[in-house]
Amino acid sequence: MSVFEQQPLKLSRRRFLLGTGAMAAVPLLSGLWPKSALAEAISQALPQFVALRQAQKGILTAAHWGAFEAIVENGKMVGVQPVSDDPYPNELVTMAPYQVHAKNRIKYPMVRKSWLEHGPGSHPELRGNDEWVRVSWDKALDLVSGQIARLQKEFGPQSIYAGSYGWKSVGMLHNSRTLLQRLMNLSGGFLGYAGDYSTGAAQVIMTHVVGSMEVYEQQTAWPNVIENTQLVVMWGCNPMVTLKNSWNVPDHYGQTGFEALKKKGTRIISIDPVHNDSAKFVNAEWIAPHPYTDSAMLLGIAHTLLTEKLHNPDFIKTYTVGFDKFEQYLMGKTDGEEKTAEWAEAICGIKADTLRQLARDMAKNRTMIMGGWGIQRQHHGEQPHWMLVTVASMLGQIGLPGGGFGFSYHYSSGGSPTAKGGIVAGISAGNAPKNSPTPIPVARIAECLTSPGKTVDFNGNKVTYPDVKMIYVSGGNPFHQHQDTNNLRKAYSHAETVVVNEPYWTATAKHADIVFPVTTSYERNDLEMGGDYSQLYVFPMHQCVPPQFEARNDFDVFAGLADRLGVHDAFTEGKDETQWLKGMYDDMKLQARNAKVALPPFDMFWASNNYVRFPVPEANTQWVRFADFRENPLLNPLGTPSGKIEIFSDTIAKMNYADCKGHPSWMPPHEWYKAGIAEKYPLSLNTAHATNRLHSQLDNTPLREKHAVADREAILINPQDAEKRGIKNGDLVRAFNDRGQILVGAIVSDDIRIGVVRISEGAWFDPADPGEDKSLCKNGNVNCLTFDIGSSSLAQGNCGQMAQLEIEKYTGPVLKNTAHDVPMGA
Repeated sequence: MSVFEQQPLKLSRRRFLLGTGAMAAVPLLSGLWPKSALAEAISQALPQFVALRQAQKGILTAAHWGAFEAIVENGKMVGVQPVSDDPYPNELVTMAPYQVHAKNRIKYPMVRKSWLEHGPGSHPELRGNDEWVRVSWDKALDLVSGQIARLQKEFGPQSIYAGSYGWKSVGMLHNSRTLLQRLMNLSGGFLGYAGDYSTGAAQVIMTHVVGSMEVYEQQTAWPNVIENTQLVVMWGCNPMVTLKNSWNVPDHYGQTGFEALKKKGTRIISIDPVHNDSAKFVNAEWIAPHPYTDSAMLLGIAHTLLTEKLHNPDFIKTYTVGFDKFEQYLMGKTDGEEKTAEWAEAICGIKADTLRQLARDMAKNRTMIMGGWGIQRQHHGEQPHWMLVTVASMLGQIGLPGGGFGFSYHYSSGGSPTAKGGIVAGISAGNAPKNSPTPIPVARIAECLTSPGKTVDFNGNKVTYPDVKMIYVSGGNPFHQHQDTNNLRKAYSHAETVVVNEPYWTATAKHADIVFPVTTSYERNDLEMGGDYSQLYVFPMHQCVPPQFEARNDFDVFAGLADRLGVHDAFTEGKDETQWLKGMYDDMKLQARNAKVALPPFDMFWASNNYVRFPVPEANTQWVRFADFRENPLLNPLGTPSGKIEIFSDTIAKMNYADCKGHPSWMPPHEWYKAGIAEKYPLSLNTAHATNRLHSQLDNTPLREKHAVADREAILINPQDAEKRGIKNGDLVRAFNDRGQILVGAIVSDDIRIGVVRISEGAWFDPADPGEDKSLCKNGNVNCLTFDIGSSSLAQGNCGQMAQLEIEKYTGPVLKNTAHDVPMGA
């Protein structure tokens, strides 16, 4: 065993006894220490630890979809049980055994044959279609560390892109992305990224408008919303689906909030081209605009609020700046086009009377606008969120109980009341060297690879793309998340070397040169917080089963590379897995003690198979976002230059971008139903999170059988569109445009607007002929159809939610879906 392979976390009997003190007399300690009995003994002997919650029958661990107890028999995970106080567990947790024992696990370190035989840059066109060769761990580590050292010396840190964006597995120590960046910072630096795919446009524009990213902020607490909100407008979100998962471990509180609204009979309106699951669950009224027209629709509402004097001029005067300039645009004084409800109807397809009534209803009721992120993953995606804040400002309810707006009610249970306890801080990426290159906008990686030396605008600055020689991906899946997959394949050919840490043979792994097999989170020990906004839990993530085949955890992989690069001691700080976790726990325990929450020593906590649930102060259940700002904007200013909500941003105006003005506005997108491209491709794409996976995660599990149609990703089609093309429910369909083509299975339903089709993101890329450009993707990866341009010069966010396309009944040869197969030689 290598010195860089962590030993399982074990506690000696002597060490445990030294840490228990008052428990010395417990009869259990003379026995075999069954975990449930030990947990019970701790609860009985140390009643002050009221924050502890006991596991019922399995080994405690966690995932993005929930905390659970793993049932293990003979070294194999055979089942799961959600933790007892999960208020809304979902079936995604039941897939953990299939994750561990998946048929397409990467078993050994592997190197692409052409790269191994001929060196870096050899036959990049064969990525995804080359044979693989098994090598030893030492060989693989030598190859990768050798390339890092060579490139750092010859080309500098800008030659290595180690941004590695993606939904890495939960766990504060084995955070693969942070560990990669930690290694690269210690070994000379790297090219990183700015922003993210989820909220690329919104997080930039909101910083200018309200002084913070906003999309990742805590919301007005759910109990306050349930009590005070009279009208909820869900704008472009499907929370009962998206709340199944969280960035950390979900507390699943948000679903209980929507359920409470439903039981109370609160009026809810869903604005979405699709009659989605959440709208049906809460019995919402459904308004279905044309895709990508949200800004125009909101302008029509704003015009009604203004002309019918339904707006709140006092709020606008006191808490905002620049409304007068926006008003001139709204009334057509700057461009000769008044943004009436009729004007908006001609764009968004919603009757002018409906828009006017919606404005009146929002004004006369205490209204909470719950905005989704999908509407900003579009060309000019900055505008819808800016307009939502503008309309909320005109209503004047921001900072009032149950009123205003919120952009994370659909994500990680924003609005779940914040607990009082401690925070587990994860391992740090460290400090970047002084010569580190400027990060590039995350969604511009393909353009960066193909256009070294090109300079682009980004949030008031200029970014010049470097010449990237190496890509290192750990905890991400670019061949799922990035737009225009076929273009990305071409872009990857510009890199000499692609390295991937991955448990499974994903498309990203198949398109690499060197692959390290890494453990799932169930094959190692870790700690994680539960409740992204509530900070309600601390979960031990116990190793449930041994590492499968030759898999190693990411910490050990990077420690091995660090040793070869001469930075091992700095990387590990001389600590093993147990010592890292103990340090994280002890820091959190000290915070909890200051909050008057008693917790046991680490050894006792770990051995007990308990988790921590912190108390929630009653005052936090009534917390209102922006309440302090509303009460006194001088003492509690926002982080904008004016300290107020900036309906007109002088900062943005001075950037002089043609595609993002100083105030929110309507600009026709690159592709939509009125663009010239629609004559050839008349259907507008609507993408969404799948019900039974997290992005691309779990696509290789049996849950796929619940959403796949004809063994492909599903496409939702209106009956009129289907009949026109001779398509029936269950048919295989070819969806296509100039960028690519995919095979999908038809669901014909009135739940989608005419002229629109929905395909969920996350299906693994599976080209029928990997050597052919724009080959038919047999599994239905929707990003074969989306286009890869920046949202605007301001944010350079991705446009992954939009495209024009056509569909036809598939009549070609029968094609086996091989998305989850292992490649040649593996």
